[in-house]
Order: sequence, then C-alpha cells, then structure tokens
Amino acid sequence: MSQSLAKNLIHLVFSTKDRRPLIRSEIRDELHKFAAGILRDLDSDALLMNSVSDHIHILFNLHKTKSLSDVIMELKRGTSIWIKEKDSSYSDFYWQGGYGAFSVSQSAVATVKRYIADQETHHSKQTFQNEFRKLLNRHEIDFDERYVWD
Repeated sequence: MSQSLAKNLIHLVFSTKDRRPLIRSEIRDELHKFAAGILRDLDSDALLMNSVSDHIHILFNLHKTKSLSDVIMELKRGTSIWIKEKDSSYSDFYWQGGYGAFSVSQSAVATVKRYIADQETHHSKQTFQNEFRKLLNRHEIDFDERYVWD
C-alpha cells in the first residue's frame, strides 16, 4: 500500500493538580475552544470536550504522525499558560503530571461522546478518583494508587 491511513481516536482525561476545583464555569467554554485550537494546530482534531471544576475529558483524533505524549504535553502546557494569563487568580494553576488516554473504536464514539457530554450529572454522583479508577479497570490498565494521584 503506498498510502498510510489511520484513525486513532483517543479519550483523554486529566485533572488539575491535587484535583483543585480551578476550572470555573466562566472560563470553561473559552478553555475548551483554546484547547481545541491547540489540537487542531497539532493536526489532531477534537471531536468533543467537556470539563468540570477539577478535570477535563477530550475525545480527539490523534494524527498518524504525532506522538500521544507529545500532543498531551503541548496541550497541557499551552492551556496552563493560557489560563494563568486569563486572570491573576489562576497564577497557581497546574495540571496533574499524568493523564489517562484510552483508545476508542469508531463504533463506540457515540457512547463516549454521551459520557463526556454528561459530566456534570455524572459527577453529582461520584468523584473524579472513582470515575478514573473505573476507566482504568474498564480498559484493563494495571495501576498503583500510590502513583496515580498528584
């Protein structure tokens, strides 16, 4: 085959450092637009994004020539700089060091989109930590609680 074709759908999840409730409702839409712009510039378009006060979910198509870790590093770096420049009250804003990235089949896109869209309701019933543990278990990812949270 002379052409390389790929579709790498990723459900990305990461929180603010120490899960501090710093993603206030008044900046969420702008944050999502800015983050989508970063992904677009990296040829890795966002399909859907949503956040609550302490974490963000992003469904995006990772470009075939891009490294997942490099895209996430640029996304977190760029959005962190942007949010700190928004207002002095965000001067101590940081994302957690790690992240969760889960592959998504095309047949599951609608389900993942509904899940991401419903974050407000979802988190009225469970914490980020419990949600993240469930995602790790669902994707059969071994983890050590001592190193998951920062």
